[in-house]
Amino acid sequence: MEAISKHRTLLLLGAAVALTWLYLSRRKRQLRWVGEVSQLFLYPIKSCKGIPLQEAECREYGLKDGQLRDRHWLVVKEDKVHVTARQEPRMVLITATCDGGNLTLAAPEMNDLKIPLTLPKTNAVFACKVHGNEVQGRDCGDEVSNWINSFLKRSQMYRLVYFEDAMKPRDPKKEFSLYTESGKVAYPDLAPILLISEASVENVNAKLEKKVSTRNFRPNIVVSGCDAFAEDTWNEIQIGSQVTLKRVMPCPRCILTTVDPDTGIINMKEPLETLR
Repeated sequence: MEAISKHRTLLLLGAAVALTWLYLSRRKRQLRWVGEVSQLFLYPIKSCKGIPLQEAECREYGLKDGQLRDRHWLVVKEDKVHVTARQEPRMVLITATCDGGNLTLAAPEMNDLKIPLTLPKTNAVFACKVHGNEVQGRDCGDEVSNWINSFLKRSQMYRLVYFEDAMKPRDPKKEFSLYTESGKVAYPDLAPILLISEASVENVNAKLEKKVSTRNFRPNIVVSGCDAFAEDTWNEIQIGSQVTLKRVMPCPRCILTTVDPDTGIINMKEPLETLR
């Protein structure tokens, strides 16, 4: 889904926020209540651990919490092609948080590492590839590269890059015709925001021997109070009084859903086979 609100609006979770489906009539715009926002997640580094939030800012590029932005950091190989938990499942165990002016990385059996949120302009800017599409990123330095390689136990040099405000975003309309001309994407696969309902996950779990978590699907916004897969029918939704989201397309699911978010182990089968 694409955030089309131009306002700095907070999505709040204290008291459940009403989610309404918008539809147009010839006379006036009408609202119908369809559910409530129950969970929010932000993923600072693409394919790494999601951070649960009580509130978040909804921006053009996705959710924002203070100085953390959703999927604005990216791990790349030496050829600058992006790396995800499809290739490196243990990436989901890496946590990125904000501590003052630093991004703090943490992972099992690793010392925490702090890197500056504002990178030196002398750091190289790479033309990175995300699913074959070019997008810029500023290199975060050798120290964080060594840290990531050490945790993932890889000899090749993975590097971390950051998408800065002044950089040119991907033009998703060139990738997917359903986007509008104003669509902007940094490092997400498809869209700035992914929404899913609790009922849809529960429906899938009812068919599985080993249950999965909502976190297997890596959503930004989780909705309660609706029927399973009802979210597939919402073309335009409103959260609270100002945040408006427009559906671009369904999100195709891949083997990333089969990575256990608690262990970093990939099984390559479920829940993907059941979803098929």
